[in-house]
Amino acid sequence: MDLRFSPEENAFRQEVRTFFQNEIPLEIRSKLIEGRKLTKADMVTSQKTLHRKGWAVYNWPKEWGGCDWTPVQQYIFLEEMQLNGVPPPVAFNTSMNGPVIIQFGTDAQKKKFLPRMASLDDWWCQGFSEPGAGSDLASLKTTAVRQGDHYIVNGQKTWTTLAQHADWIFCLVRTDPNAKKQLGISYIVFPMTSPGVTRRPIQLIDGGHEVNEIFFDDVKVPVENLIGEENRGWDCAKFLLGNERFGIARVGVSKMRVARIKQLAKMVPSYGGSLMDDPQFAEKVAAAEVELKALEMTQMRFLAAERGNKSGKPNPATSMLKLKGSEIQQTVTELLMEVAGPLAMPFANDDEDEMMGHNAPPAGAEWAAPAAPTYFNYRKVSIYGGSNEIQRNILAKAVLGF
Repeated sequence: MDLRFSPEENAFRQEVRTFFQNEIPLEIRSKLIEGRKLTKADMVTSQKTLHRKGWAVYNWPKEWGGCDWTPVQQYIFLEEMQLNGVPPPVAFNTSMNGPVIIQFGTDAQKKKFLPRMASLDDWWCQGFSEPGAGSDLASLKTTAVRQGDHYIVNGQKTWTTLAQHADWIFCLVRTDPNAKKQLGISYIVFPMTSPGVTRRPIQLIDGGHEVNEIFFDDVKVPVENLIGEENRGWDCAKFLLGNERFGIARVGVSKMRVARIKQLAKMVPSYGGSLMDDPQFAEKVAAAEVELKALEMTQMRFLAAERGNKSGKPNPATSMLKLKGSEIQQTVTELLMEVAGPLAMPFANDDEDEMMGHNAPPAGAEWAAPAAPTYFNYRKVSIYGGSNEIQRNILAKAVLGF
């Protein structure tokens, strides 16, 4: 198996890199590289720029705006996006719900939803997790009872990422309470402005408002908004989660962060030199790089195998990418915290009143301020998309045959 890039693939990489560096504003890209928060406007600007180029939904079939790229070209595009700090297209639109509608939706649903997803004229969010139904997603309790040509939806979703921006939600609901739990679930979509939908923010440990809890009180949803077959929504969910897990590896993001760690560590004094001269710290960085290279090679092997995959079904072995990718991302944020040290404190504590108002300046260098929030935020990576414990179960059953 030849894992080297061809001259044509290397030329494609240069084309993608040049576009990113010339067309996506540096002030937006710098935020991702430095670990600072993106605004909604930043993400909209990035995706609409990609959409004008025809690259926003590169992974979709060509008839719906895709690029007809090979798996290797898709990998190169994604890696360059991550290495250059380009905000990716909103995943709920482009790599989650869009592919589900392409695979399971009707022609009318595809024509209605896909163009506005690609252009980000509609922002989508994911209504999967519930209190008591996170990793065990099939235990969800949100109900959808059919009454004539509508479903009446009642229940609650939680950890709904960026729902404060969303126009629509794709939602797993229980439509047959008497069936086995995976068999009584349906996949429906509806506007977030529907009467009976309430959003409440959840403030995370990093201080940000990234996720929300959503409440549904007698929300009327047209039956035509059912995606796929009634009571077969678990098929849609498995398809979506398989695609999501492949993207969670984020090899390019970890590469970019390791390079930044090495750069910053050379600025931090230690042992009469810099922190990079500390053999124990250097050993940790080297170990992370070895793990990252192994993950990259594993992802390349999956890409090579994908060339012959005509089924359209995600490979269950992608759980390995999610498992190792999330662990490496957490390791990298821990190393960044070690580089920042006490400078990672979010606020100076000279004035208690100012600190309580979160108006105080960073305690140390500006580059160190995002280290602690990033570290705390990335505790979630081993949970979402199916916890790492669940990924081990999938690998044991679907790959190893236990």
